[in-house]
Amino acid sequence: MNAPEFPDEVVTRALVRYLDLPGLAGEFALITLDNGHDHTRPSTFGPAGLRSLDEALDQIAARSPKVGAVGVTGKPFIFAAGADISGIGLVTERAQALVMAQEGHRVFARFRNLDVPSFAFVNGAALGGGLELALHCDYRTVSSSAAAIAFPECFLGLVPGWGGTQLLPNLIGADKAVRVIIENALNQNKMLTPKQATDFGIADVLLDSADFLAESLRWAVRVIDGSKPVERPEIDRGAGWDSALAKGKAAADARLHGSAPAPYRALELIELARTASFADGTAAEDEALADLIMSDELRSGLYAFDLVNKRAKRPAGAPDKSLARKVTKVGVVGAGLMAGQLALLFARRLEVPVVLTDLDQGRLDKGVGYVHGEIGSLLAKGRISQDKANRLTALVTGSLTKDAFADADFVIEAVFEELSIKKAVFAELEQHLSPEAILATNTSSLSITEMAAELRHPERVVGFHFFNPVAVLPLLEIVRGAKTDDASLATAFAVAKTLKKSAVLVSDAPAFVVNRLLTRFLGEVTAAVDEGTPIEVADRALAPLGLPMPPFVLLALVGPAVALHVAETMHAAFPDRYPVSENLRRLVEANKPGVYVWDSGSPEVDPEVAELFVLGDRPSGEEQVRDRALAALAEEIDLMLADGVVAEPQDIDLCMLLGSGWPFHLGGVTPYLDRQGISEKVRGNRFLPPGIASVAHA
Repeated sequence: MNAPEFPDEVVTRALVRYLDLPGLAGEFALITLDNGHDHTRPSTFGPAGLRSLDEALDQIAARSPKVGAVGVTGKPFIFAAGADISGIGLVTERAQALVMAQEGHRVFARFRNLDVPSFAFVNGAALGGGLELALHCDYRTVSSSAAAIAFPECFLGLVPGWGGTQLLPNLIGADKAVRVIIENALNQNKMLTPKQATDFGIADVLLDSADFLAESLRWAVRVIDGSKPVERPEIDRGAGWDSALAKGKAAADARLHGSAPAPYRALELIELARTASFADGTAAEDEALADLIMSDELRSGLYAFDLVNKRAKRPAGAPDKSLARKVTKVGVVGAGLMAGQLALLFARRLEVPVVLTDLDQGRLDKGVGYVHGEIGSLLAKGRISQDKANRLTALVTGSLTKDAFADADFVIEAVFEELSIKKAVFAELEQHLSPEAILATNTSSLSITEMAAELRHPERVVGFHFFNPVAVLPLLEIVRGAKTDDASLATAFAVAKTLKKSAVLVSDAPAFVVNRLLTRFLGEVTAAVDEGTPIEVADRALAPLGLPMPPFVLLALVGPAVALHVAETMHAAFPDRYPVSENLRRLVEANKPGVYVWDSGSPEVDPEVAELFVLGDRPSGEEQVRDRALAALAEEIDLMLADGVVAEPQDIDLCMLLGSGWPFHLGGVTPYLDRQGISEKVRGNRFLPPGIASVAHA
């Protein structure tokens, strides 16, 4: 069977030129990978791209014995970003997937089997199959400006299946290979820097980017003539290999709890690489790829990847960006921890003056001091220069009076989550600001419309809800009040983009998206405990989903008082679906930070909490708790979509992926509920059409 063609493939061409280099007997055949686009669209390998590379090697073979060495590099800033995943949805049979895997292996292996030395000149990003192509070459140089070097496959639901699991551990050892293939991929797809890639032994030499290709060619000639020997480390195939595999499994278990197959298949392949021939190892890669390509986990990962990389960049319902006003100064009301995080982010990204204000000099000094201290930490870590640190420090100041905001274009409040307090803050601000200055609120649950109701200019009030920690979580819920105008909303989206946040437009509904769903979802777990389910049982119930942390560990992170406040807010809005746990109230009244103590290094139920809680006599099992929580989630999403809280289910999924850490391998909330049959059970039909985030069979 033939693999399917990808009709929308942006074909990567392999362009060959022949160079006469001083000191080299014969020509140097240099292949340049180029898909005809700039660096914003990386070169990838679909069926046509692999054919072009195959034909280039045919052309080189036809010139033998004139060719003395072969090299491969990429277009400016990009080496290659691996397989073209955009066509995966066209693969409807396992046999097709197997052919795709085998064809990649066949073409790439031609570099390993050349009769002359082969070189990869990694001039830019090398991801997945791009990095595997480099590994098939005998030698590798890397540019100091290469932006990203990684194997992201396990992050998406695949394995490095064109030789990566066999070549990398035998080049740099199992420990480093596990770090790159498993740990980095599961750690939010962490990339290697060029220096790290060189230190690891993936690249043989790190060269300056200014004249990278010329220096790479000169280095290659010295390697060929023997004046620059390349040494490779001896690989430990004994206890060190076992230790690496154990560490990789522990990392996968900690992140996924066995809920996705890809990293575990990758570990099996790395184990095989210890003793298997390359032919046997790559044949096993073929089988693994064929299985995973036909898995719902991969389709889910690709769906999530598409949301984060495409939909997030074009927010549904956002007004025309030409309506946005320029922001030249920012005000932050409050000087607590959240306000300090906001001030630092605005100063770093917008590079405009940022003024904080608070009720007394002590709080104000502490808030401004926090921001200045964080700037100093960035300098100490080498993440910014001394000049940049000086400029950022000068941009962030404090004032006890609101008239310091008179020339501000964008003012955000980060005060206590109480509607009356926020309304009073906005009423005072309106006395000092121009009518067009944006009034933004970081509220997590309160009504934007009510907050703006008594203002002279309610049209310039927007919700601008960040997630904590601000510097880490990429989601920004932008909330439109009943009277918010398009210009204010467009300005909010423009600011979000400059802040490098992924913004989703949300209507003014209680708790918006993430907090509303998490409160409902986790509220069912708490309710099960109130009914008599042991805390440990309820906390384990969601483990098969591979969530970042169990519910009651999350409770400790958020804080019981905050959780209670949100629960009460939601109960006021939807009393039938959002009960308030009296045990949670007892926890807050007792000033307990959570239900666990960590004296032994692992969580154990606090005996005082066990004594404090009043439990019912209707305990549930783990599966019952999980089914209950997921059914509640499906019901709430259905209601939110009916009420127009967001435009489409995809926006729900995007919010949960970026704001709550919903696992990528589940593809978002709605496809998971669809695959599990919960959507149809609760609402009578799926949230998404068949084939989206799941396998659509021919």
